[in-house]
Amino acid sequence: MFPGQGVQRQGMGEDLFERFPRLVDRANDILGYSVRDLCLSDPAGRLSDSRFSQPAIYVVNALAYRAEGLRGDDFDVLLGHSLGEYNALEAAGYIGFEAGLELVRARAEATAKCSGAMLAVVGLELRRVHAVLRHAGLDEVETANVNSRFQTVLGGPDLDIGHARSALVRAGARIATRLPVTGAYHTRHMAAAIAPFSSATAAAPFRRGHTPVVANRTARPHDASLVRRDLVDHLTSPVLWQQSVEWILDTHGDPDLPNEGVDFQEAGATRVLTRLVSHIRRDRGAPDHD
Repeated sequence: MFPGQGVQRQGMGEDLFERFPRLVDRANDILGYSVRDLCLSDPAGRLSDSRFSQPAIYVVNALAYRAEGLRGDDFDVLLGHSLGEYNALEAAGYIGFEAGLELVRARAEATAKCSGAMLAVVGLELRRVHAVLRHAGLDEVETANVNSRFQTVLGGPDLDIGHARSALVRAGARIATRLPVTGAYHTRHMAAAIAPFSSATAAAPFRRGHTPVVANRTARPHDASLVRRDLVDHLTSPVLWQQSVEWILDTHGDPDLPNEGVDFQEAGATRVLTRLVSHIRRDRGAPDHD
């Protein structure tokens, strides 16, 4: 599993850059700046800017994966959360490191032109979240990430996200926190990014991979012939993380074995996705909340 936006922090990848100098040099050539300096010292405070954080996360994910001595074909299936899906596709052989980085940079530049805000909501089931939004008349706020049964991320115009936060807290949300982003990712508010990103995906040298990658948009393995279309469509479609993990458990698991016989491994130092998988496992089969 590969994490996405939100894991960026000053100092990330500190123990990795010197181990892979050629890969880092290639990244620097593509980006036009030192990714090592960006991640370790961030002198201009650019890690909070998605145009820089997205390529940085992609590079650090790729280095971490290699540092752990892993290969894509060591696994039955790969997946990544939002931006992390590009690392999963690279590890699975669908695209090379450099071409993947070019695509991530194009994605970052296209989406940076779209305004909006995002809100992480914990403690309410998705249907309850939707009911609260409908009751408040917040039609511009959409589901961006379905992370687990009781964790959802919403996206929409900044003012509407503020109203959504107030309404959801009143409805009993345990946490309703704005994310440090300046766009409503994976909602219709990213529509302006479709045309420029479509041009980038059309030029990207995709090939047939050696390991299945579960697509965030469908919670099913990518069809190699449709990868470009799915990545573009995913700009305005939610991350179905819960459904993706549940699909893996349903198709690769055995309910009679500990942890259903499925071992999830997360690349890098963060354990954000590992915790989400634990929550999804815990909530499987639990009774619905009215």
